[in-house]
Amino acid sequence: MFQTFDDITDPACGAPRIAALRAELSRRGLDGFLVPRADAHQGEYVPPCDSRLHWLTGFGGSAGIAIVLADRAAIFVDGRYTLQVREQVDTDVFEPQHLIDEPPTTWLAMHLEQGMRLGYDPMLHTVNGVRRLKAACEKAGADLVAVADNPVDAAWLDRPAPPVGAVSLYPISLAGEAAADKIARISAAVTESSADAAVLTQPDSIAWLFNIRGSDVSHTPLPLSFAIVRRDRKPALFIDGRKLSNSVRDTLSNLAEIGEPAGFLPALKDLGSQGSAVLIDPDLAGQAIADQIVAGGGRVVEGADPVLLPKAVKNEVEIAGARAAHLRDAVAYVRFLHWFDLTAPAGDLDEIGAAQALERFRLETGALKDISFDTISGAGPNGAICHYRVNRQSNRKIPVGRPFLIDSGGQYEDGTTDITRTLAVGPMSDEMKRHFTLVLKGHIAIATARFPVGTTGAQLDTLARIALWKAGLDFDHGTGHGVGVYLSVHEGPQRIAKTGTVPLKPGMILSNEPGYYPAGRYGIRIENLEVVTGPFEVDGGERPMLGFETLTLAPIDTRLVDASLLTGEERAWLNAYHRRVLTTVGPLLDEEAGRWLEVATQPI
Repeated sequence: MFQTFDDITDPACGAPRIAALRAELSRRGLDGFLVPRADAHQGEYVPPCDSRLHWLTGFGGSAGIAIVLADRAAIFVDGRYTLQVREQVDTDVFEPQHLIDEPPTTWLAMHLEQGMRLGYDPMLHTVNGVRRLKAACEKAGADLVAVADNPVDAAWLDRPAPPVGAVSLYPISLAGEAAADKIARISAAVTESSADAAVLTQPDSIAWLFNIRGSDVSHTPLPLSFAIVRRDRKPALFIDGRKLSNSVRDTLSNLAEIGEPAGFLPALKDLGSQGSAVLIDPDLAGQAIADQIVAGGGRVVEGADPVLLPKAVKNEVEIAGARAAHLRDAVAYVRFLHWFDLTAPAGDLDEIGAAQALERFRLETGALKDISFDTISGAGPNGAICHYRVNRQSNRKIPVGRPFLIDSGGQYEDGTTDITRTLAVGPMSDEMKRHFTLVLKGHIAIATARFPVGTTGAQLDTLARIALWKAGLDFDHGTGHGVGVYLSVHEGPQRIAKTGTVPLKPGMILSNEPGYYPAGRYGIRIENLEVVTGPFEVDGGERPMLGFETLTLAPIDTRLVDASLLTGEERAWLNAYHRRVLTTVGPLLDEEAGRWLEVATQPI
């Protein structure tokens, strides 16, 4: 199995570990230190050796930062984790704060004092992030001090070794474009940006550019590495040589100069010494990268990672692969839903059992490489923790009479899937049906949206919330994130969210996942993946429009639907979607599962 359920959090560890860190800070003459949930690549997926925030605090979420001062400490998380952080962290040691509403900079301006020295690791904080931190420190009369080596590592005596997962070549039959052609495209973009070179720190950008995949982090085929793309010569790839077989090294050597990660920062300084203008993404690149370029005498050009947008816009081969992966995944998922319907009403099934069963059905496809993230399997109040991760300590029986939320995905060589369904177990109350239907209305609004070229995800996000807002309800996460092709299940820059400022383009894949989470009771989320289509003409219209094609194929539980709350158009969409699921997935099922699907997709 790809997912384990051992309890990896222990709030009791917080006190002794923060004491050890404070002792180390005192030895270094520092009054405080910043501990982000980030590694040198600033990615969502962090290997165990770089999980400093988790080691120090016990918090296991995918975003956050701790600030440790001599007499107080705080941990900052966003709306997804406000419940989770209080369960995983000793709140007598770390005061929970909201990452957005009460950001670290505000807290620092309030609690730092004149003359204090606040340390930070310059590889773990972005250029823009450091600017904000410096401003907060200056406001308080304190100094922000870069450290040469991280004091958390000195206190972390059993820190794991860095990963050395094997790198594989990703075939052009699935990538749809040769790595040499991608490199030429990105080199041209570097030239257009008036830079001599661009720095890539995101492992998924590097994997896409060189048509490689890795195995350095859980559930995502990333090769942890750095790269420099230059406009007038081969790019440079900095990767641990132990990850490369002879054949992979030979192929990559034809595309790039290969070096060890230890040579990355010196190479940046060397670029600077040549008077080069170097493009970095200030929202992704660590401050140490900019410092090295400037130290060598070079000039930093700030701009977006030039790979992000080309990677986000999938070509026809990638979209065809995504469709194939979703159909394969749908067969496994419907088989799971059939099994769940037979098993859960007895009252003996628990969250771990459901997650394990779903993974087994995916494994039986014979094509599963990994799950795309730890399955969110939330029964009762655990479902209200929108990014809940079940372990043996938190595991609950799935109760009859409450909705059950399960959010999961698979990594297949031709595509990455991500699907959430909220399932009825026994009779559902009118209130539960009302909440579910309000979420469904938002889901349908996104799925059926038509929007002009240039529309951003922020402009669409409201559509998913209107029905909830009218009822005085909302959810504290984005409506949709980008998704890669056998890469990250959370991909930028595309997103449907209040922060989604990048225009959506044909070929982008995004999730559509509104939800509602009454605290301590249950959770509701409905998620499909969508690919942006168009532009196409609309009868009687004046402008071409974009829209969405739904990739995910699995029934939505109509036992939770209050049909009286749906408009005629919404009901028609749901019935048409279910017809498509039945006609597409049904022929690939065994007889018993096929009969179950016929019932589950009956029109309402």
